Amino acid sequence: MIDISHLTHWSRLEARDAMVRTFKFKDFNQAFAFMTQVALKAEKMNHHPEWFNVYNRVEVTLTTHDTGGISEKDIKLAEFMDALV
Repeated sequence: MIDISHLTHWSRLEARDAMVRTFKFKDFNQAFAFMTQVALKAEKMNHHPEWFNVYNRVEVTLTTHDTGGISEKDIKLAEFMDALV
């Protein structure tokens, strides 16, 4: 099991072996800009988040489906997202 304790704003979803975080922004434009930056990085990594957006909130779930749980790809993408905010 990969340790995510250094990712202080992320929580583990034990039932899925996934990690989750909700990001809140000033408005929709900031939320969408964040999602755009993450989408470009995710495409380069060939590792895409599960996410849900409503106005200024972006809920993200990360897991690596082909390994059946959290992998280093998830950690790297989470670190990238954390650095953006």
